[in-house]
Order: sequence, then structure tokens, then C-alpha cells
Amino acid sequence: MTSPQGRPNSSPAVLLLRSLRPQQWTKNLFVFAGLLFSGHLLDRSVWPAAAAAFLIFCGLSGAVYLVNDVLDRAADAQHPIKRHRPIASGALSPRIALTAALVLTAACLVGAIMINAGLAVAAVSYVGLLVAYSAVLKHHVIIDVLTLSAGFVLRAVAGAVAIGVPISHWLLACTTLLALFIGLSKRRHELTLLSDGAAGHRPILQEYSPYLLDQMISVVTAATLVAYSVYTISSETAGRLGSDRLGLTIPFVLYGIFRYLYLVHQRNEGGSPSELLLTDRPLLICVALWVAAVVLVIYVI
Repeated sequence: MTSPQGRPNSSPAVLLLRSLRPQQWTKNLFVFAGLLFSGHLLDRSVWPAAAAAFLIFCGLSGAVYLVNDVLDRAADAQHPIKRHRPIASGALSPRIALTAALVLTAACLVGAIMINAGLAVAAVSYVGLLVAYSAVLKHHVIIDVLTLSAGFVLRAVAGAVAIGVPISHWLLACTTLLALFIGLSKRRHELTLLSDGAAGHRPILQEYSPYLLDQMISVVTAATLVAYSVYTISSETAGRLGSDRLGLTIPFVLYGIFRYLYLVHQRNEGGSPSELLLTDRPLLICVALWVAAVVLVIYVI
């Protein structure tokens, strides 16, 4: 016997792990943004809280994926790629998925409370926002993408409050814009992949068009580059970090965004930003070099 994916039948535990989508957990690296840009990266005393926040959001995002897959299982079954997911294919029971989501959420929220109240508030807000997205907000044009970007912002906020550093307005602005860039690119990929069947799978897609999304992506791309550039060269940033060389990292951001646009428009990719980051070598190298450059500028030279 084989599963709907054409693989030997897997145990519920394996199917559950697959439904948690660990390959998507790279999104939770946004949790470390506050640590990286606060100047506390070398402070070992804050690392346990930062790592705990990362693990907590991995657990919470996995729980949200379970809830989303249960709610969308009928539509996902008609999708050329998502139909292979354990819940959509019928290999994993919705009851098991929802029970696991409840247990995982409770455990993560308890963990957040044990760190501090700020992280607990961020974790509860994240769960509430993403559940609202899965149930209602994803059916409203523009609000759907804004909600997803807010999820990234809450990750960054969680990382900052977990280690007790101020939440920079630049952190919020750059995270919001970058998340919008990724979210709009994902919508474009869905629209072009499904073509005439897009509205049948996700009704909100009928409110978008490739032209409209391209216009939005252009605006967000420009805003992202300007916001990051102004942040890196501002006197405020130089005074807080003790370095006026952060602008040297701008070329990596330029290449990374342009590479992503190339993959979306020329390669018809972008449906899964996390997988794209892990599978596209030039993009992965660019991100690694950007992180290395930021660390070198802030903490070494």
C-alpha cells in the first residue's frame, strides 16, 4: 500500500511532522533580527532567551499550519502541489491535526510566559492574528497580504522583547516592507501557477491580476530598498551601533531582492519563500554574505 503521495504509508507521527512544515521554519529567523541589530549578538546571557523565542515561534507557526491545512483541506485537494499534503490527501486525520495544534500551542505559550510577559503577548498576538487569517482575513483583498506581513513583524518584535532590547522603528519598517515584498511575490506565483483555476482554489485570487501585483511589488521593492538604505546610513544608526559603515551591506540587499524578482518573473518560482531560500544557491550565498557583512561591520570593524 502507498500513500496518496505515492510513498509507502507513513505513521501518523511522520505525517504530523510533515504537516508542521519544518522547511518553512526559516521564516522564524526574523526572531533574531533584534539580537543582530541591537549590538547584543556577542552577549551570551541573552542567547538562551533568543533561542527559546525562535523555538517557540517554530512551534506556533507549525500549529498554525495545521489549523490552516484543516480549514483549507477541500481547496488544497484541488491544488496541483498542495493536494499532496497529508491532511489534504486524507492521509492525516483532521482530528489528530487539531489536537496536536492545540497541545503544541499551549506548550509554546507556557514557554513564552516563562521567558517574560512581552514574549507571551507577542506569541498570543501571533496565534490570534494567524488563526484569524486562516478563518477570515485571507478572504479580503490586500488585507490578506498585510496580515501575513504582520506575522513577520510579530516575529521580529518577539525576538526583541525576549532579550529586552528596544523595538526600533526601523526594524518594524524594514520587516514590514520585506514581508510585503515576499507576500505579494507569493500571490503572483499562485496566480500564474493556477492560471484560470486560481479563483477556484483561493477565491481571493480573482481580486488580483499579474499587472496589479507587479505594480504593488514595484512600490514595495523601491520602499524596501530606500528604507534599508536610509537606516544604514543614518546618523542615528551610526550613533547607536558605533559604526557608520553599515551602508556597505546595501549591495547584498540589492542583489538579494533583484535575484528574488528574477526567480519570480523568469523562473516562475516564489510560491514557497523558505524553500526558495534553501534551494537557490546564489540567493543563499547572498543572504549568508549579508549576515557576515552585518556582523563584521557592527561587531568587528
